Amino acid sequence: MSETLLAVHNLTKRFGSFVALSDISLEIGAGERIGIIGPNGSGKTTLINCVAGRLRPESGRVVFGGEDVTRMQPHRRAQRGLARTFQIPQPFHGMTLVENLYVPLEYDARTTERPARAELRESALRILNSLGLAGKADEGCGALSQIELRKLELARALAINPRLLVSDEAMAGLSASEVDEVLEILFALADRGITVIMIEHIMRAIMRFSERVLCIVSGKLIAAGPPDEIVRHPEVQRAYIGD
Repeated sequence: MSETLLAVHNLTKRFGSFVALSDISLEIGAGERIGIIGPNGSGKTTLINCVAGRLRPESGRVVFGGEDVTRMQPHRRAQRGLARTFQIPQPFHGMTLVENLYVPLEYDARTTERPARAELRESALRILNSLGLAGKADEGCGALSQIELRKLELARALAINPRLLVSDEAMAGLSASEVDEVLEILFALADRGITVIMIEHIMRAIMRFSERVLCIVSGKLIAAGPPDEIVRHPEVQRAYIGD
């Protein structure tokens, strides 16, 4: 594996008496394409929320780029290049598509000077164009289709110039051809050197995209390995098919 970009050490998260994550440890190398699978309620999104800073674990550590970020606020992690999308797109509905990107572009603390509006627009249009949305740059979000909303969600994540992008069920509810569109976008991002973690229930997408797959069941990491090995893993088959 390449140099470790993200390391999770013995992470545990509880909600009252319910243990959502139990002593999870994993490492993800820079430039890897990772798939995370597991039944509904298994803890996948809880894990990502702990990694991104939306939730704080009861115990364990999150290390990103060699820095312990366990207690760091989400926006500070984003400034370090840790980006994620949400299962339900959350655009700024009172803004145009290009204005939606101004917010993360202006907040990128890795730049030393506040960019001029013309520079912001140029950067935003470049990102929108890469996702096929430039033609709607000055339109509102209300008329966007589901796949366009998912692309805008990806665009906003890309605006922080991420080192790691977590795609949380970006393909849910999309048609087969739309799934392929999102896959091609994620492959293109990986080709640019961005580490990508994909959380999905669409196994065709996971199998095609991932170099390694992690399977979480009942808050525990039960298996990790290449996709063709994971689908044959007895515990994974039991989790999805039953005894």
